[in-house]
Amino acid sequence: MGVFSMSLHHKLLLGWTRRLNKSISRVGSQFACHHVSATLLRPEDSSINSVARRQRRVSNTSVVQHKRVASDGWQKHDRSVQSKAWKNEIPVLQRPYQRKGEDSRVSSELRRLSLDDFPAEKEKMAGQRSTVDSRAERYEVVFGISPCLLALTQGRRQARKLFVKDGEASHRASVIQVCEEAHGRGVQVQRVSKKDLDKMSWGRVHQGVCLQASPLGYLTEDRDPAPNRGDTPLWLVLERIQDPMNLGAILRSAYFLGVDRVLTSLRHSCPLSPVVSKASSGIMEVIGVYGYENLEDLLRSKAAQGWQVVGTVGAGAEETRTPVTQCSDFQMTRPTVLLMGGEGDGLSPQLLSLCRTLLTIPAGRQLFPGIESLNVSVATGILLHSLLSSRRTTR
Repeated sequence: MGVFSMSLHHKLLLGWTRRLNKSISRVGSQFACHHVSATLLRPEDSSINSVARRQRRVSNTSVVQHKRVASDGWQKHDRSVQSKAWKNEIPVLQRPYQRKGEDSRVSSELRRLSLDDFPAEKEKMAGQRSTVDSRAERYEVVFGISPCLLALTQGRRQARKLFVKDGEASHRASVIQVCEEAHGRGVQVQRVSKKDLDKMSWGRVHQGVCLQASPLGYLTEDRDPAPNRGDTPLWLVLERIQDPMNLGAILRSAYFLGVDRVLTSLRHSCPLSPVVSKASSGIMEVIGVYGYENLEDLLRSKAAQGWQVVGTVGAGAEETRTPVTQCSDFQMTRPTVLLMGGEGDGLSPQLLSLCRTLLTIPAGRQLFPGIESLNVSVATGILLHSLLSSRRTTR
């Protein structure tokens, strides 16, 4: 009798175990279906969310019951399968927090496979990217009130769009003037945040305006008119000026003091960038700068035409065969080319050998070793003022 009872209990237990396994597999498939559908529906639908919660409770209860009859290894396997299914579906499907009408976030791998299936669409997207990139490369961002205003009024650049800081700053008279100039020339004006302007100007002082325009380059042709009123011409030649702040300051001094032309070496020199324009307070938009691959040929040509080629040296420079004269004692009686060397090394030996006179700025005190020279932009301003003052006294 006991043996028969144990056999009956064993059969009943086996039957219940099979039914329980079927219910678990059925609930698991329902849970998977719910997971796929719930991520595609709006989170605001409370009825769907309540159904989801009930199904999750059923699945949790089933798992708890199953733990009593299944081994630990099967539990771990079931959990890993469910977690992998969850992770694999989320990046492809719509997120639970995504509102209706928003674009779904698709994984990069799926997007790449989709484009491989549609080569025409792939070529179209590649063409759009190349068009945008090439369009962006044709423009740069000029920043600051004076650079933007002069870039618009001078017309040497092709202006595309003016960005203005949104808020009270846009009501300043200087900003309004720039906006009116842009509007009168058909340039689109767009209000943006200060953070956007900071990014456009690389964190520099933009004064609330940035202008997207075509870049400026060095002039290679003789476009400037001849000097007026018979003045003795003075040309400024720069060699290897690499700091854009120095170049901008030199251009500003040269324009203010009345230099007839500015020339520079193309090699080892900084370009005419928006930073140079800002440092020159927009003078770079007005004055043309000529670039030369070989300054030696130009200087020889000018010397053959009767021009005097004048170089510069520091106060503590070594003795040379070329005579050194203080700038206050020099008289500019004929057309002159003034040479200024770059930061650190000054003029190259090749250009120094072409100079007939070397000018120096006398110091006002006993100098400590290592600081015998001035900043190149400061020295240029002093020398230009001295030479042009002597030109005025000889007219």
